[in-house]
Amino acid sequence: MSSSTPLHFSDRVAIVTGAGSGIGQATAIALAASGAHVLGVGRRQEALEETARAHSNIAVLSSDVCEEGAADKIVSTAVERWGRLDLLVNNAGIAALMPLAETDRAVITNLFELNVTAPSLLAHAALPHLRDSSGSIVNVSSTYGHRPLAGGAHYAATKSALEQLTRSWALELAPEGVRVNAIAPGPTATDVLTAAGLPEDTVTQIRAGERERIPTGRLGAPKDIADWIVRIADPQGTYVTGQILTIDGGLELS
Repeated sequence: MSSSTPLHFSDRVAIVTGAGSGIGQATAIALAASGAHVLGVGRRQEALEETARAHSNIAVLSSDVCEEGAADKIVSTAVERWGRLDLLVNNAGIAALMPLAETDRAVITNLFELNVTAPSLLAHAALPHLRDSSGSIVNVSSTYGHRPLAGGAHYAATKSALEQLTRSWALELAPEGVRVNAIAPGPTATDVLTAAGLPEDTVTQIRAGERERIPTGRLGAPKDIADWIVRIADPQGTYVTGQILTIDGGLELS
């Protein structure tokens, strides 16, 4: 980042979940480069350490956001270290391709635990501090939060739920000066499909099909999404709340 770039997050504090790779890692780095003190949260310590090495403003905490008490632990770690909290980025999530004919209760439960319940508990824990700082929450949804996904209905449903939480929290918290927005990435070059347990040849086939349907002709890069998270969370953007911003290379138009 050049010295002429405004450091809009200077002396501000952000929590980013799922910071060990992909969009979360790129977001932690982008926020740190914009002046923020960042607590990067994830389950894999080695991956988190790689994120931390990218910028001196990043500290990390190995934690499963679904565990009992995790939300309070994560928020208190950031506040005790830096004395405040200005931004929560709810990025951690999982995908699952599960046709209705193969419905599995455990898969549904896991999807909602990580994609809906954990962000809710983190937002709850962060709220008193965000009220104090007139801060904001950015939820990471998906283009499939507002368009159907054959064979992945339950994943899409969790992201649709996250978008409705975003709108409802924004309306609820606006009088208190807390903004809530969401970024909805289209197909992005991350390990989310591999993490969902799909074999590499299937992932390659899916990615090729997605690339063909995207008008700009390429998958998103994590930095494409991270840059917009930073923009929508900018403390100077006080008139933007309750928005779902889709970053998908024009996929929604096709």
